[in-house]
Order: sequence, then structure tokens, then C-alpha cells
Amino acid sequence: MSKNAKNQNENEESGAEQTLLVGYVRKSNAGGALKVSINTSAMADCSTYTTSDGQTYIPLVISLNALRKVLDGERTVTTVSQFVEN
Repeated sequence: MSKNAKNQNENEESGAEQTLLVGYVRKSNAGGALKVSINTSAMADCSTYTTSDGQTYIPLVISLNALRKVLDGERTVTTVSQFVEN
């Protein structure tokens, strides 16, 4: 399955219409942690928001359904994305 097909499947599961792929989440080899890999070039394309105290954040999403499959060993990886407003 291609990366775009995987992302499309996850979008359908989470109900998202369009997302920007930013990175991946997988379980560590020991299984006691999640490893999050973020593409720095993709981060530059993300929209941000600023809180009242002046801090800037990038809102990202991970499908809970897909993350459960990673945690349960049904999948090896899932995506970290940002919703794209049209």
C-alpha cells in the first residue's frame, strides 16, 4: 500500500477530508514507548496558532483508531498530520 493510500485510509477512519502528512508514530523496539518522527520540511508548511501568552504552536493530529492498531501490534506505523482548511 502506498503512503498516499495509507494516509487516505486514515483520513477516512478519522473523518478528515484533507490533511498534510507531517510524520509517523511507531512503537519502540522494547514496546514501552512511542517513537514520533516529524519531517522538519513538512513542519514549515504547517499552520500555527498563538496563545494569549505569546507561545506559538502547531496543531497536529493522530487517529486514535490507527494509534490503537499500532499499540495492539496490528500495524507497525501510523501518521501524524495536520488538518488542512480549504
